[in-house]
Formats: sequence, C-alpha cells, structure tokens
Amino acid sequence: MKQKNTRDNSQTAQNSRDDRLKAALKANMAKRKAQTKARVAGKSAEAEDKGKT
Repeated sequence: MKQKNTRDNSQTAQNSRDDRLKAALKANMAKRKAQTKARVAGKSAEAEDKGKT
C-alpha cells in the first residue's frame, strides 16, 4: 500500500513540476514576444525619424 501511495505522490510532484514549467515557459514566451514587438516598433520609429531629416 505504501508503494502505491509513494507512486501517487511522485506523480503529483511530477505534475506539479510540469505545471510550473509550463507556466514559466508561457511567461517567458510572452516576455520575448513583447520584447520583439518593442524592438520592431523602435526600428520603425527610428526609420521614420531618419526619413524626416
């Protein structure tokens, strides 16, 4: 009986770890996407400034 309980606990721990990793990956991807958007917006604004001069 204890082995099954230990196995269930390790499954729960693994699922918890997977959920944390999924959340961290999602947050990281959102951060990178925002950085890319800002970089592209900065380059287009810079190009507009060069065109005005």
